[in-house]
Amino acid sequence: MRKLRKGDEVIAIAGKDKGKRGTIRSMIDDEKVLVDGLNRVRKHVRPNPNKNEAGGIVDKEMPLHVSNVALFNPATQKADRVGIRILEDGKKVRFFKSNGEVVDA
Repeated sequence: MRKLRKGDEVIAIAGKDKGKRGTIRSMIDDEKVLVDGLNRVRKHVRPNPNKNEAGGIVDKEMPLHVSNVALFNPATQKADRVGIRILEDGKKVRFFKSNGEVVDA
């Protein structure tokens, strides 16, 4: 079970966007995440007439390492660490380490 999932609201805890919040758009692999509104870069793109693509400068979001983001805890309004707990019925759930509250209701 992963501690971060697609659709989670996260906060950047390191890098140029430190303190900004966003939602995980996709998980690139086990170590990289693509977050809406975070780590935006300006990329110079060469035109490709075969694909009818115009060249120029494009704003795009680049992946962040999972160690640079933390799950946002709405109860404390801060970034929080996540743990995994097994309930009595054998179901695995994620919980916030600070207050023990379950993330997935």
